[in-house]
Amino acid sequence: MSNQHPNKPSKPHRPQPPHPAPPYRPPHPMPPPRPPRPPHPPHPVPPPRPPHQILPPYRPQPPQHSGVDYGSHPFVLDINKATLGNENFRTVLWTGKHLQATLMKIEVGDDIGLEMHPNVDQFLRIEEGQALVMMGDSASQLNFRQPAFEEFAIFIPAGTWHNIINVGRVPLRLYSIYAPPNHPKGAIHATKAIAERMEQH
Repeated sequence: MSNQHPNKPSKPHRPQPPHPAPPYRPPHPMPPPRPPRPPHPPHPVPPPRPPHQILPPYRPQPPQHSGVDYGSHPFVLDINKATLGNENFRTVLWTGKHLQATLMKIEVGDDIGLEMHPNVDQFLRIEEGQALVMMGDSASQLNFRQPAFEEFAIFIPAGTWHNIINVGRVPLRLYSIYAPPNHPKGAIHATKAIAERMEQH
């Protein structure tokens, strides 16, 4: 059975009004085309590099000492360059009344020579190389033994037997100061043998 009452009239169907159309909107104008970008300038091409070269370690080459003793006059110099530029076993650099400075070069395996200065104190400074320093109260008892390297200083009291041996792989270059002077003014000993002959006379 139908639930609708037989005597109740049905509501007439009312059609829905159509939705109003949206207002007309003209299309947006297209932006003008962008001008083309200028091309990027080409990167500068670096100049070609020279081929790689393996260079030897840099070592300054100071001029050799002229062999002039500048003693008894005011004097200033780069002692490191003068020492590295000395090619003689001994070069007397400056001789005054109470002090003397010399430059020395000891070949590999060689030494200064066992010696003793009764009334002379001695100072030495190594500028290049490696040494073994030996000192003692007698020539047969060098009980003091000490290695020394570049920039090391050595102090030898008067009356002390001593010797300095080059135990490195390059010439031992040093300068020595005597107080008072110990060698003839302006003396130049090209080799150790020449120095020993000069000291015997």
